[in-house]
Amino acid sequence: MEPRFLLLSDVAAELNVSDSQVYHMVRSGELPAIKIGGRGQWRVERARLEEYIQQKYAETAEWVRGNPLTDRDGE
Repeated sequence: MEPRFLLLSDVAAELNVSDSQVYHMVRSGELPAIKIGGRGQWRVERARLEEYIQQKYAETAEWVRGNPLTDRDGE
């Protein structure tokens, strides 16, 4: 059974980005997370991470539709 909550380092590994990039995503509110414990450690719920990934797929698809490839044979 997979854990419900992930460390920021686990999220970074899943997304293949740095820990500091994930920290910035959390602090900016881009990626929902919670602070727990006396030391206020960040945790990201696995379901929220999956929602975030799906949102990024949708945003990327929209961007691709608005920015089609052009034929570069003419160059």
